[in-house]
Amino acid sequence: MAIKQLSIFVENKTGSLVKATEVLAEAGVDLRAMSIADTRDFGILRIIVNDTYAAVTALKDNGFVVNMTDVVGCVMEDKPGAAGEMFAALAEAGIAIKYMYGFAGKNEAYAIIRVDDNTLCEKVLLSKGIKLLVPERL
Repeated sequence: MAIKQLSIFVENKTGSLVKATEVLAEAGVDLRAMSIADTRDFGILRIIVNDTYAAVTALKDNGFVVNMTDVVGCVMEDKPGAAGEMFAALAEAGIAIKYMYGFAGKNEAYAIIRVDDNTLCEKVLLSKGIKLLVPERL
C-alpha cells in the first residue's frame, strides 16, 4: 500500500517554493502533505499529491528536478504516546526511520515514513494494530 511521494529540488532562496506551488496549482494538483528540508545550497520539498502523474509532468516541464519514492503512511489515534508506540514497534523489529513527517486530522494523526523495507514496515505496523494510510484516504 505504498504512497507515492515526490521530492522536488528547489533553490535555497526566497520565492523558490512559490514557483513550485504555482506550477502545481496551474496543473490542478492538490497538495495532501508536505515537508521541506534544507541544506546550505538547496531545499528538498517532499510532497504527496492527489495526482502524481500530473504533478511530475508539470514540474519537469517547468525545469524542476523531481524524484518519486514509495513511502509508508500510518494512522494513529491523536493521543499522547501514539507516535512512541509506532516508533517502539519499528525499533523492536530493527527498522530504522530515514525520515518522517506528520500531520493531524480530526481525531487521528498521520505519519509518512521513509524506511529501507516498506513491506516489512507495513507488516510490523499492522501486527501492532497500527492502521496504514492508503492513498485513497489522502
